[in-house]
Amino acid sequence: MTHTKPFTLYGDVASLGPNPIKVAIVLEELGLEYDVVPISTQKGEQKNPEYLKLNPNGRTPTLVDHSNGDFVLWESNAILLYLIEKYDSEHKLSVTDANEKYTLVQWLFFQSSGQGPYFGQAFWFRYQHSEKLPSALERYQEEVLRVFGVLENVLSKQEWLVGGKLTIADLSFITWNVPTFRYILHELKEVDVETQFPAFYRWHQTLCARQIVARLLAAQIQYEETK
Repeated sequence: MTHTKPFTLYGDVASLGPNPIKVAIVLEELGLEYDVVPISTQKGEQKNPEYLKLNPNGRTPTLVDHSNGDFVLWESNAILLYLIEKYDSEHKLSVTDANEKYTLVQWLFFQSSGQGPYFGQAFWFRYQHSEKLPSALERYQEEVLRVFGVLENVLSKQEWLVGGKLTIADLSFITWNVPTFRYILHELKEVDVETQFPAFYRWHQTLCARQIVARLLAAQIQYEETK
């Protein structure tokens, strides 16, 4: 494939999937240009042999850095770490203190193990599972609220997750939170996120208001509404 930009991002940035757009947000926040090769998980394109040569896990996203010998990396949070280590010399989205670097990694681990899988299961049992299992859906809805509670506990004491500034740790959560607000929490009439998790909600709204985040999320929502 002929590339015109320093990076190629494989993944459907426009669709509801949270992980390719997460990488796109960080690329743009860092001012890095990239081409997108849409990979539709709904059509199973992530299992195509050519794509599996890049990503043997058969998931999205995958990033190719053409300025680094066509270096290939997959797993969204690994990609975020790579981008700040290699291309964030001004520390726009990273920290310099040694301990805070580990705290940043801690939050990325929590996002990838504590937020993503549980929020994803909430979507699965609400919209895709072959039979209705209220107990399973309730379990994962409760996990959504538990994760919100963890974030609320920290953000009630500080503005950002680490370093007193915006980092990739904060941005890593936003692309799961937005569809969860829209498609999972709207059914929980007893939950008022703004009232019950005010610090988390304020942080969420601040992230959503960032120009790049708002533009990419708006395009994603528009795509979903016109499907």
